[in-house]
Amino acid sequence: MNAATPLQIEQPYLLYLGDVAQDLYAKTAFGLRDWLPGACVGQFRRPGCGVDALLPDMTPAEAVRAGAKTLVIGVASVGGSLPAAWIDDLAAAMRAGLHVASGMHQRLVDVPVLLELARAHALHLHDVRHNGRTYPVATGQKRTGRRLLTVGTDCALGKKYTALALAREMQAQGLSAHFRATGQTGILISGSGIPLDAVVVDFAAGAAEALSPVNTPNHWDVIEGQGSLFHPGYAGVTLALVHGSQPDALVLCHDPTRHEIAGYPGFPIPSLEAALASYLGAARLTNPQADFLGVALNTATLSATDSLNALEQTERQLGLPCVDPIRTGVARLVTALKLAYGP
Repeated sequence: MNAATPLQIEQPYLLYLGDVAQDLYAKTAFGLRDWLPGACVGQFRRPGCGVDALLPDMTPAEAVRAGAKTLVIGVASVGGSLPAAWIDDLAAAMRAGLHVASGMHQRLVDVPVLLELARAHALHLHDVRHNGRTYPVATGQKRTGRRLLTVGTDCALGKKYTALALAREMQAQGLSAHFRATGQTGILISGSGIPLDAVVVDFAAGAAEALSPVNTPNHWDVIEGQGSLFHPGYAGVTLALVHGSQPDALVLCHDPTRHEIAGYPGFPIPSLEAALASYLGAARLTNPQADFLGVALNTATLSATDSLNALEQTERQLGLPCVDPIRTGVARLVTALKLAYGP
């Protein structure tokens, strides 16, 4: 499954939310709901689930009657394993006639009961994070075409949404642009991509090069960011992506209400100035011309007034255009891109 190879996952989807307690662990469900709303018929939750994707609650049998074809695991567990109770639910969904798609690190095909059900009922198990491909070590050689990469001060704060919104707006303004997915949710939304955090670390930058190959001079690959350089657990995938994608332009994504890395007390979010400097230092190893285009804030938890104030303050502070992809859209960033790089 390279950047040009589509997935073959039947829609519509029933989104499985399991029993997770926080929205932070439901990025896949929210992403599919927001970017493929017509493909999501409902949600399937265990008792005590603290997440609501604002879709109709359904059992697998009810979802099948509503037209669903595939149950998609819309949440993640720490470490990417499948809890035993979830496996029971997935088996029930398969007995009702649903295929299953997962972006977890643990493979569906490695779970005997699920593999047996798939064979018995002619159903598919889609392990989105595992594409079976191998990648070379990165070369660091400059490629034709242009690239924009979203990066963040932390995980789960809008890198995917920003990249999707930018690709859509660039296309609307007549630019040649494609969204390049690097995680399971982006892959499920766009239908192709490379799950970068499942690639052996020595080859991750090479996979990023493969994701965004040689292209025409004015074509933009808009690359979904992963992790954060400041995350004690996931900085490695971020650095590989920065080096391998060789971005011409970067957009910094940030949640102004966060002061520490989510789930890692004692690890502070750096200042935005320090974040810009760190990312440029990394990016200019493989593209000395890399520079920041702007900033995307996630102000979902702020009032309209506080959101506007945060956007204006950040823009004054950094001297870069600042948007919220959901509240304001990203047209100003695309305008700035056209001024800096041409149509």
